[in-house]
Amino acid sequence: MPSQMEHAMETLMFTFHKYAGDKNHLSKEDLRVLMEKEFPGFLENQRDPMALDKIMKDLDQCRDGKVGFQGFFSLVAGLTIACNDYFVLHMKQKGRK
Repeated sequence: MPSQMEHAMETLMFTFHKYAGDKNHLSKEDLRVLMEKEFPGFLENQRDPMALDKIMKDLDQCRDGKVGFQGFFSLVAGLTIACNDYFVLHMKQKGRK
């Protein structure tokens, strides 16, 4: 039986390939769909209408209009770090009251 961490890793891999399909990369449209389905509200809550273009540019390491698994993982890691930072800050503020 897989551990929680192994299950999380499997989920990341399956999620990437669900949107990338057989081509093993995400196009900008694939990334948009992934963001809308897996991170509902994220793009809607961005004040910058060019947010998806900027995310794509940051993740497209080869500048070929494609995001590989490593870029996808960087996105998930960055979002996870931001969420953790918010959680830690919120817990500290809650503890002060």
